[in-house]
Amino acid sequence: MTSPDIAIIGGGNAALCAAITAAEAGARVLILETAPKPYRGGNSRHTRNFRCMHHGPLGPLVDSYTEEEYLADLIKVTGGKTDEGLARLAIRTSEECLPWMEEHGVRFQPSLSGTLSLARTNAFFLGGGKSLVNAYYLTAEKLGVQVEYEAAVTHLELDDDRVTRVDYTRHGQTHTITPKAVVVASGGFQADTDWLARAWGPAAKNFLIRGTPYNRGVVLADLLDQGVEQVGDPTQCHAVAIDGRAPKFDGGIVTRLDCVPFSIVVNKDAQRFYDEGEDVWPKRYAIWGRLVAAQPEQVGYVIIDAKSLELFMPSVFPPIQADTLEDLAEKMGLPADALVQTVSAFNDACGDTSGFHPTELDGVTTTGLTPPKTNWARPITEPPFYGYSLRTGVTFTYLGLKVDETAQCAIGNRPVTNLWAAGETMAGSILGQGYLAGFGMTIGTVFGRIAGKEAAAHANAN
Repeated sequence: MTSPDIAIIGGGNAALCAAITAAEAGARVLILETAPKPYRGGNSRHTRNFRCMHHGPLGPLVDSYTEEEYLADLIKVTGGKTDEGLARLAIRTSEECLPWMEEHGVRFQPSLSGTLSLARTNAFFLGGGKSLVNAYYLTAEKLGVQVEYEAAVTHLELDDDRVTRVDYTRHGQTHTITPKAVVVASGGFQADTDWLARAWGPAAKNFLIRGTPYNRGVVLADLLDQGVEQVGDPTQCHAVAIDGRAPKFDGGIVTRLDCVPFSIVVNKDAQRFYDEGEDVWPKRYAIWGRLVAAQPEQVGYVIIDAKSLELFMPSVFPPIQADTLEDLAEKMGLPADALVQTVSAFNDACGDTSGFHPTELDGVTTTGLTPPKTNWARPITEPPFYGYSLRTGVTFTYLGLKVDETAQCAIGNRPVTNLWAAGETMAGSILGQGYLAGFGMTIGTVFGRIAGKEAAAHANAN
């Protein structure tokens, strides 16, 4: 397509929602996806659920999940660092998104069980994010959306208050197009580890990148350099603690470990450093990447015993196992005496465990221990003992393009008349810090649809 009405940069959930919405409004749409076709979809192919407000049961979701409760959950994890207007827009609109998703090929399944506790709040995709991405591409194709893979956008030319051209390379050739409107949905900069290191310092070189290696922030940097309004802190990101044996890039959601609430977590000196039982895991898993990043050599270690092994989602790599804590310490490279002392102090601080409930806040807490463990605190006494190493796994960064409620970008106080952004590239407009399970898909779906609608209206009028 030599002159599309709309160029959409990126090929994940937000880009696809924008493309489908714009195509249904009659626009000719071209998606420029940096990845090869087998790896299309960005981080969306690693997702598995969508956090959704609803009044009463909706699709696979049970009970209800109100706007106010959803917002309270978001404010708790972000520490209030959010744009409440945009947050409420995302939350409120999510209810209508679920049936829209079903109408466009996405299928859902009952919630996963265990530590996730999400049957009321999060709708799980049948087949995971890869199936969602494939369904959307099939729908987009039927609507006439064109896709170019291995198309790396290098520059958007801004002339005053509009984008006049898009430059990209494909198979060694340089191409230029002049769309009427542009939607940027190309993610954060997390795969550029040099950029991460500039923000975080040398510690970032030890981080693992959970998602696609293609989100390097090229378009983001290009637009910020030209004065497009930015939002967010470059050190803030969706960072979780993942299995230390995960690959450098693209390990995906399977490398996440959900055992922390039932464990103690120590650093390389075998010392605990945070409350493992602070809240249910979907509201706390995303803080652990930063916690581990602050430890020596950016590594942590999970210690559990036999009675906790079946309480969480199975890990992709088997845990390290030993019949004694001393042997476990040796296998994990930890100081044995210090680990035994830490576990002993923890065990001594545990009290009545009769109220233990693995999927709810149970108040089974330690006494006189710093830091405390405020839920699920049971002594680690039953062999064999198990351990996992933890590393910081970055999913996406929050430095991004600032948008308004129409997903439009701006320079100063002036809107860029034909530029919109959706998904992780603008998520920092809502996520100042922290993360809420499934909320990235909410942002991408809501603002992808908004951006597609607005871009199509602009293109159709011009």
